Formats: sequence, C-alpha cells, structure tokens
Amino acid sequence: MDALDPIESVNTFIGTKDEGNTFPGASMPFGKTHSSPIGSHYAGYRYDDQQIRGFGHFFLSGAGCWEQGGLVPILPVTALPQTFDHKRYASAYTHDGEIGKPGYYKVKLDRDITVECTATTRAGVERYTFPGGVRGTLLVNVGQANDKEPVSASSVQVLDDRTITGTVETQAFCGGRPYLTYFTTRFDRPFEEFGTWGPSGSRPGQPESAGGAGLRGAWVTFGPGPVTATTALSQVDAQGAANNLETETTGKTFDDMRNEAQEAWRAELGCIEIETEDWDERAVFYTALYHVLLQPLTGSDADGRYRGFDGRIHQADGWTYYEYYSLWDTYRAHNQLLALLRTTRSKDIARSILAIHEQGGWLPRWAYANQETNCMTGDPVTPFLVDLWRFGHLAGFEEQAYQALLQNADGIPPQSSRFQGRSGNPNYLAKGFVQHDKRFPKKGQDTDPHHGASATLEYALADATLAIMAEALGHTEDAERLRTRGLNHRALWDNSVTDRGFTGFPRPKLQNGAWLTPFTPQGPEGFHEGTAWQYQWLCQHDITGLITALGGKAAAEARLDDFFAYEDLLVDPKRTVREKWVVGPYDYYNQFRYNPNNEPDLHAPWMYALIGRPEKTSVVVRAAQTLFVNGPAGVTGNDDLGTMSAWYVFSALGMYPAVPGTGEFVPHAPKFTKAVIHLENGKDIVIEAEAADVTKTQVVQRIRSGWRSKTKDRIELAELFSGTTLVVDLRTLSN
Repeated sequence: MDALDPIESVNTFIGTKDEGNTFPGASMPFGKTHSSPIGSHYAGYRYDDQQIRGFGHFFLSGAGCWEQGGLVPILPVTALPQTFDHKRYASAYTHDGEIGKPGYYKVKLDRDITVECTATTRAGVERYTFPGGVRGTLLVNVGQANDKEPVSASSVQVLDDRTITGTVETQAFCGGRPYLTYFTTRFDRPFEEFGTWGPSGSRPGQPESAGGAGLRGAWVTFGPGPVTATTALSQVDAQGAANNLETETTGKTFDDMRNEAQEAWRAELGCIEIETEDWDERAVFYTALYHVLLQPLTGSDADGRYRGFDGRIHQADGWTYYEYYSLWDTYRAHNQLLALLRTTRSKDIARSILAIHEQGGWLPRWAYANQETNCMTGDPVTPFLVDLWRFGHLAGFEEQAYQALLQNADGIPPQSSRFQGRSGNPNYLAKGFVQHDKRFPKKGQDTDPHHGASATLEYALADATLAIMAEALGHTEDAERLRTRGLNHRALWDNSVTDRGFTGFPRPKLQNGAWLTPFTPQGPEGFHEGTAWQYQWLCQHDITGLITALGGKAAAEARLDDFFAYEDLLVDPKRTVREKWVVGPYDYYNQFRYNPNNEPDLHAPWMYALIGRPEKTSVVVRAAQTLFVNGPAGVTGNDDLGTMSAWYVFSALGMYPAVPGTGEFVPHAPKFTKAVIHLENGKDIVIEAEAADVTKTQVVQRIRSGWRSKTKDRIELAELFSGTTLVVDLRTLSN
C-alpha cells in the first residue's frame, strides 16, 4: 500500500456547510474537549460565516438540534471592546491560509492575529500570535456559547497570573435539562492586567464574577509575543478540570501537544489503507473515517471519575467511560464500523451503556452528558447493544445486557423516571402496534405515539434483533415471543392505499385500531422524519413478509426502481441523485423518493440485494457516493455524530451491515482497487477490486475468498475477524 500520510488526506472543512454541522477545529480521537472556531451557526462554525466569535472547547460533530456546545469561547483582541457581547465583538477572518487537519487548525483574524488550535483528550489548546510589539488581550467568555445554546448560569475566577477557573451551566441538546461544566484555563506565561465582566459591564482588576444568565467573563492582557491558552473541562468538579489539565498538558508546549494529537490521529486513521490516485476521493474517504472516530466522547476524567445518570460521581477503573449517544442515528452503521475497527473502545462503549442502565434504571435513546433527552423515537438501543454482543464486545456482560434489553422491550419507565423508554409499549404489546396520538404526553422532545407508525416499525425491528440474542443465550421462550413481535410491522400494512401506481403501504393506526384518515404515503403523519415511502423498507429482518406484501419479487423490484429513479440513475447518476432524490437536509416530508440525507432509509439500497437483485444495489450505492465531495458541502444532511460518514466508509469498502444483529454484511461494488483494514487482533481484511473505476457504473460479478470462488451474497463477521482476502470481480455497465 502507499505511504501517504492519512493526516494530510483529511479535510476537516467537509461538512461545515449546508447543515452538515461538523466542526473544523482540533480534537483528539473520541476527545472530550476540543478547540474550534464558533460563528453564527448553532453547531459552531459555518464555512460562509463572516466572523468568528471565539474559539470554543466542546462540540458535537454533525448533530441537528440547537443547544450544543461552544463552551468557554476565547477571542484574541488588541483592545478591550465597547461591549462584551460576542455577537458584537466578533472578529473578521480570512479563508486564505486557513488549515483544517486532524489535531490542528489555523486561521488569521482581523488585525493580523493568527490563531492555531490543537487538543489533548480532555483539553483544548490555542496559540495566539499577535502583531509584533503589540500587547494582546484574550476575552474568556463564560456567559455565551454556540448560537442558540442558552447559558443559564456561569462563574469565572482569576486564580493567579496564569490561571482562570469557572463554571458554565448550559442546556442539554434538543430541549434537555441544564447541566454544569467546570473548566480551568491556564496560560503559558503570566498576564500583566486582568478584569472581569458581568451584566453591568467591565470591572478592571476584579478577580470574580458569578450569577445567572447574562454576559459574563474575564479578560487578561499580555505583553508582546505569542500566548498559549489551555482549557480543560470536567462534568465532575473543579478538581476534575484542574487534574485533567495537569495530567495531560503539564510541561508540554503547543507544538508538543499538536504533535501528540497528530500522531494519535495517524494511528487511528491508519486502521484502513486504500489505493487510489484520485486525491479528492482520498480526502472524502479519510475525512469520513475521521468523522467516525470523533465520537462517542470520552466521559471520564483523567482520574477515571465521571458523573453518572444518577447525578453521583462514579469511578471507571481500568476502562474508559464514554458519553453522548445519538442512538437513533448511530445504530445503523456507525456502531458496527467502530465495533469492527475499534474493538477495545467498543467494549468500553458497551460497558458505558450498561452503566447508564445501572445508574439511571433504564437504557438510553439519546444520552447527552449524564441525562436522557428523550430525543427521537423507536427503540435504537436494542439493535445497538445486540450488535455489540454479536461482535463479541459484551463478553462477561451478556446476561446483564440481555436483562436490561428485555426490561426495555417489555416495560415502560415509571412517570417518576427521566427516561421515556418505549412509551408506545402498552398498545404495542396488547394490540401489535403503537397508536398514532399527537396528544400523548412526553417527557422530552419526542415520544413514540407522536410517530406511531414508524415507532411500530422500529419496535418490530428491535424485537426481531433481540430474539437473535435471546436464542443464543438460551432464552428460547423469550426468543419465540420476540420473533413473533418482530412481525408486528405487518399489522400496519394497508392494501387499500395506492400511490404512484403502487398498492399497499404502512399506515398509522389510532388507539382503537382504526386507520388514520385522511392519509397519503407521501405525507408526514405517523412517521418520524420520513414518509411511508421511506419507512416501508424498515423491515429488512422480514424480507419474505415484505415481498409478499408488495406482490412478489418483481413487484418489489419495480417499487424499488421507482423509489430510486433507477432508470435515470443508469443514464446520469450524478444528476439524478441531485434532482430526483430528496435534496434538502430537512426535507423529510411530502416525499416518495430515497432520502440520502437522513437515517430511516439508509439501508434501502441493500434491499435490492436482499430480494435477489444485488447488481442494482451497486448501481444505487455508486450513485449515492457522488453526493460526498471534497468541499464544505461534502456531507449529505447532518452527519449525525458520524453516521453518514460511517455509511460512506462502508459503501466505499464494498459491504454494509444491512440487518442488525446478524453479524452479516451485504456486499456490493467496492470503490477502490484495494483496501486493507487492519484489525486490533492483528488480522487484516484485504479487499481487492482491480477493475474499480469511480467514473463508471460497476456491479459485482463474483467475490472470491480463500478456497471459495462462488458468488457470495453475504460476508460473515467471523470470516472478517479471522482475517481474509476478498477478491471482487467487477463488471462495468454501459450507461
């Protein structure tokens, strides 16, 4: 394989435009704390922002809700501003000379100030270089964060001539509750002047400011020369932040920390090597892999302490506690990719999910810091954990995990619990479906009966997945019961509904079992961020039932052809995906085509393979890959904590985990002539496709591995973990 540096192959600006919601600044792999610019967008930085408000220290990559991060933003200035509102004191900047690479970011601000960013796992680091001979001032803002991230309380204290500490209370993602973050900021040389500010204005020489919502922060002024600021965060306590900073940064220069961060990224990104002469394709692939390896975030402090879902402090001895789980997104591809590539971390991720259950009483859905936000619907934690079990990452915890999953599948959290859980379970368990009820009470942003039809499909998929685990662990009665419930999606199939010449679609039902009326398969009612057209494919565990409902394999193929505009893809794939598929990142509804910007139908291209037409899967996947480009608008929709990027990595490698819990990957045409996946167990997966050409529409003619030379329609997990060479013969279609 080639010796190109994977660091140089990453473009961290990919996804910073058109609602990709990634951030371009510095992070360690799975880092807790970051250093990245913030502008006017709620996710932090948007490529076409005109100003930078500061360099914040906590971000989520690709998330879609407003309240997220940008904590303790620092901005360098050459004079104190007239107002301490960062929307007004923000600095202009230039893209000329701007650099975004793993572990390093650089930008030039107005007044000839250069900012460089790097990070350790638990600290964000900036080096501020002012014009020669000019005294520089740093504004440390604790009262503001990313746009639309409310700060409900904050405090700041100047401890000595190199150190500032404080707290920030902000609201959790998607309408969650306020939570508290502690920070310590240390400078590499003493400042000469300082002051604080509050809602009433600046107070020179005053070392403290604390209170509720409102403008607040501290400013420090240095003699001429560059200044390095290092900011560590903790959700545990002030000592946790100080210890994180001491443990990871003491005695290290900015360049030392940058080199360590980039070496860490070389090791992580080196887990996959690809052969391609196309620099843009290389950048897209390695940036996608980079986005995958950003999360979940390290949750435990350097001393192993973390704040649990019971609000108490817990200790992770000999393992790392991880947090921030967007499970409705990540169970579909991101989880499986990490489970394949990063087994040690995946074991700790599984253990972290079980710790949430131990301390909070229930399993999470969208876990933000140490709270459940109840964002999104369905039952994503079940396929998430069952896949980790299938990959072998729950060894020693199998029964504990199973019992937690069974509680989640069969029960419902009490009203006193913060967890919403499977709120549609009473009707689902009694009648086989989640009712459509927009008035159903909720504990957070979402609840399942508000989207009863899609919740039914998600529950059924989860039950079928859990049945696999139940059978393997010897719970045969549970397995049979769960398998039967896995067919509940059939209860919503209405053969009286017709659209675009096709008959039969999933349709919401009311509490009493009556169909929701009026109803159109292209409409929003009953389906979460999608339509019946997109959700009809969310029964990949019951292909026989789906084919029967659709009227046979030929009818199923015809419906998929219409869904993907297949004939147009053959003629002009790049144009078709941009004109015929769903285009806008939030255009969920009033749609009848494939939506590559959101999760509900991410697996749909592989439905062709599951019904026996694998060549069409390759055609659709190759077309979809053209939506990922080497530029700020290079991600489809929100990247959703690496989910879209994980989809792309799997698609480029030539296999996809289409059916949760099975440990099977469905193959399709790889994108590169050769890819080598280096597993943590020392084995390699080699994928060779000598004829691969991204400019052509190609399908799989044959896959050979070892002594087998027959066509493979599945790739087993056991074969991958044992190390294997897959030789893929491709055939080019004439468009």
